[in-house]
Amino acid sequence: MALPELKNKKKIQRAWTMYDWANSVYSLVITSTIFPVYFNGVTKSDEFGYTVKFFGFDIVNTVLYSYSISFSFLIIAFLSPLLSGMADYGGKKLLFMKIFTYMGSLACVGLFFFDGDNLEYGVICAMLASIGYAGSIVFYNAYLPEIANIEEYDFLSARGFSLGYIGSVILLVVNLFMIQSPEFFGISDGGQAARWSFLITGLWWAGFAQIPFHFLPKNPYNRKVQKSLFSKGYHEIRRVFKEVRETTVMNRFLAAFLFYSMGVQTVMYLAASFGDKELGLPGDKLIVTILIIQFVAIGGSFLFAYVSKLFGNKNSLVIMVFIWVFICVAAYYVISEYQFYALAFVVGMVMGGIQSLSRSTYAKLIPPDTIDHASYFSFFDVTEKIAIVLGTFSYGLIEQLSGSMRNSSLALALFFFVGLGFLILVKIPKRNLEMSSKVEHA
Repeated sequence: MALPELKNKKKIQRAWTMYDWANSVYSLVITSTIFPVYFNGVTKSDEFGYTVKFFGFDIVNTVLYSYSISFSFLIIAFLSPLLSGMADYGGKKLLFMKIFTYMGSLACVGLFFFDGDNLEYGVICAMLASIGYAGSIVFYNAYLPEIANIEEYDFLSARGFSLGYIGSVILLVVNLFMIQSPEFFGISDGGQAARWSFLITGLWWAGFAQIPFHFLPKNPYNRKVQKSLFSKGYHEIRRVFKEVRETTVMNRFLAAFLFYSMGVQTVMYLAASFGDKELGLPGDKLIVTILIIQFVAIGGSFLFAYVSKLFGNKNSLVIMVFIWVFICVAAYYVISEYQFYALAFVVGMVMGGIQSLSRSTYAKLIPPDTIDHASYFSFFDVTEKIAIVLGTFSYGLIEQLSGSMRNSSLALALFFFVGLGFLILVKIPKRNLEMSSKVEHA
């Protein structure tokens, strides 16, 4: 299936990448830096230490945070395939993308009122923000094969992730300045400044999302809305699931993606908690670490897009997975602040590359004669969400059983090894640039 006829294709592509700019502030501020540090701070007490009561149950605060991430992504893993089928069948991708975006951004605003005494409220808001973020990404990613030719996938995907890193760094620097100098902004202390950062994140996300919402095509293939959208969506996703299941190359790639994403996503979500708890780094140094990762990731996205151009997507991914194994093993032995910074540099180099290249590689595996891109991408995103669920849950469980996050980090290396095994079996089919041939089975 050829690309739908688009007016101002380049403008549409630029607008699409701006959603990375819009939503990546959630990933950086809420999941990776300020919120985890703030959460650990307001839930720690002199009397009970790191143990908190959540709906009457005693649990370690970092374990609770890991489990809450797992549960939120488990919810979206169940919802997104059905919603994607409905979106494809009724031409409603943009509508669903808006719904999840506004849910997530409003939940970020809601975190402004979380002060530690209302633990259940704060965890619920964090989960809703996570669901909104994860849900919107399904429909955002599905636009890639509808607005670009196959030869544009790798660099367009990299451009989106790079914009996301740049935008999120800008906002994080502002937030960090607020936290370090709250009196400059008329704020009483750093804790209140952190809460303001959550509110600003929600407004940034919803505000800049208006650019892709305005320019992205609402219904590029002019599909008619059906009255029985729910049942049609269910049948649509069942049909696509059958096609995915019967395509060996997609099965192997998704299996590889599942295991190495268990490692990648867990590092992204819990790196700040590791530095806080295992190394005793203060919040400002943890945020400096994340800034290092973000800046390096900008170059890493384009570096590995270029590597894939020279040696192919598969070889580029294999190189990055090997580097991730090294990262996990090295994390077990990290004992100093500067070792942590050095490891953060390496993480940044491969984080942007493996995310952007995974997205573009999967887009190349979608049959060229289909228009059900949201349904196909729902399986990619569900795989990623299940990876987050299993990865963060395993990380929290190993910490709970062993009493050390270092053991959890070492276990992540096993996930990367399994992912590498499946990745080696993947044979990415060659397709011409007009996308006229069908995806071959491996």
